[in-house]
Amino acid sequence: MSDPRVGLTVVHRRYVPYSHAHYAGNLVDGAYALGLFGDVATEVCIRTDGDEGLFASYSDVQFRAPMKAGDVLEVTATVTRVGTRSRTIDFAATVVCRGRPDKGESAAEVLDEPIVAVTATGTAVVPPSA
Repeated sequence: MSDPRVGLTVVHRRYVPYSHAHYAGNLVDGAYALGLFGDVATEVCIRTDGDEGLFASYSDVQFRAPMKAGDVLEVTATVTRVGTRSRTIDFAATVVCRGRPDKGESAAEVLDEPIVAVTATGTAVVPPSA
């Protein structure tokens, strides 16, 4: 029998402020996405178990494309496995909007083709059921 929590997907959207630019070209370091993955994993644990849980580890992280200040990121977390206390979660951070400073100080656009910037698989743990 399949666990009904498998397949649960939680989505957050976040604007990346220019204050988070860390490198030339307004690039943002990859750790920014990992922080967002922690946030969305917290909501997953609240929804599946009524507890914020604890993020335990990543088994895979792939930095696939740059994230930049001025981006709007869509961050998704999908439960792929439910153990007794562990939850395996697949993550993706996708750029859906991008700042266009070349067109004006506050110019930006919705991307026709979203860009998958970071993917990961991780494990969160929750307290034993009461």
